Amino acid sequence: MTSPAPSQNSRRKTLEHIAAENNNHPLKRSLTATQLLFMGVGTTVGAGVYVMTGTAAANYAGPSILLSFLIAAAACLFTALCYGELASSFPVSGSAYSYAYISMGEKAAWTVGWLLLLEYGISCTGVASGLSGYLTSLLDTFNLHIPAFLTHSTLQPLPGGDDTVLTYHWQIDLVGLLAVCAVTALLVRGVEESARFNTVVVGLKVGVLLLFLIMGISFVNPANWHPFIPPSEGNFHYGITGIFRAASIMFFAYAGFEAVSTASAEARNPTRDIPIGIIGSLVICTIIYVAVAAVLLGIVPYRSLNVADPLAIATKTMHKPWLALLVNSGATIGLCSVLLGLMYGQTRVLLTVGRDRLIPEIFSRIHPKFRTPWLGTLIIGALVGFMTATMPIDIISDLVSIGTALAFAIVCFTVIWQRNQAPDATRPFKVPLGGLTIKGIWIGIVPTLGIVFCILMALPLTINMFHAVIMGNPVPLILIITYVALGVLTYQCYGKKNSVMAQNKGP
Repeated sequence: MTSPAPSQNSRRKTLEHIAAENNNHPLKRSLTATQLLFMGVGTTVGAGVYVMTGTAAANYAGPSILLSFLIAAAACLFTALCYGELASSFPVSGSAYSYAYISMGEKAAWTVGWLLLLEYGISCTGVASGLSGYLTSLLDTFNLHIPAFLTHSTLQPLPGGDDTVLTYHWQIDLVGLLAVCAVTALLVRGVEESARFNTVVVGLKVGVLLLFLIMGISFVNPANWHPFIPPSEGNFHYGITGIFRAASIMFFAYAGFEAVSTASAEARNPTRDIPIGIIGSLVICTIIYVAVAAVLLGIVPYRSLNVADPLAIATKTMHKPWLALLVNSGATIGLCSVLLGLMYGQTRVLLTVGRDRLIPEIFSRIHPKFRTPWLGTLIIGALVGFMTATMPIDIISDLVSIGTALAFAIVCFTVIWQRNQAPDATRPFKVPLGGLTIKGIWIGIVPTLGIVFCILMALPLTINMFHAVIMGNPVPLILIITYVALGVLTYQCYGKKNSVMAQNKGP
């Protein structure tokens, strides 16, 4: 007699199920520890250092953004350590989605997967839009001018600062669309080729940033670092609250390390190399961010950095046109590698969700020659390309941050759950510092701090979203409610009925 399908609340993957998926998947194991490290750095070092450093310092923290970077790095470190333990224990695609499936079941897994798709999708669109702007600016320096109607999205906020109303324009961000198409083609061709490209790109952009540091140190004016913590002006502008508001922004500038964990199923030695890639990339990015921010704020007064290209402002202050050209080139190259890493992560999450039949199986089909999820990659490329060409990204950027914080908090909780449910399981890498046992329940210090910091990082963003509603801008809240409703509808109408676990099938 066939056993009944389990209820949605009890549909959890077992360690045996995960191991079987790992042994039977058709993806090619080709990524080394070095390539994973470069993937993490490539996905992380991008918009954060080239754009967000200036706006966060000018609007919220001033020179104390250095503390914001360190707070954000500490928050990410706790989460990264949790990712390291889980990724070494469960070397399969899917990242936080797979971990949630093990810990809290199918509904939680779908929630995390849906949040990750929001994070990756909007992030890809934003990076592609930024890449379009930097590339256009770079071409302008060579007197190669692209018409404005080919570099801006079709929908734009109403002129005058009212971002609650979108207006239609006869224009399209063709440059961003072509960038998405190029990255999509590269990912379809093969992950090994993508990793080789990414390794070269990361080396170039890090080299440009190092050159900026070397050349910029002699132009630093220590007076620009004072006052280190500007007096509070209310509403998260400066002071202690401003430091944490800026940290909430920079926290998600570090979030690229998460893409490394999605590559577990394609790593040569995932139990060793994934933790190296995750933690190593976080350490490298922290050093780069803090160093660049210190030099940048030493060259330019922080109130002058509320621009999209703060490093370009600094190089102009230094009166070195050749360095400005290199920095602009580095930004363009850097955003290419970020877009590659983000789209890679999104397609691998979709691959895993498709295998579980929570979404149509088409997303998990593997190309017979390239051994990549080519159909899912093409579909995602088309969606991201459409959003890049037509949609403005600035009014919904904070939604990505809130969703990512929730996903990270669930990852930290999963470590605690797994330690209590399977205390004797093999864990090649364990989070340090141990924990406390209260009434037989192990509570780890690192994962608990990770959860606390995720809440602290998301809190200012959530307050700002509801403040926007009070001030007459409900667009962000409406968008997140709509996205959540769409996720619920998708699961109820398709995933719940077609899930592999619901049908009591094996992997």
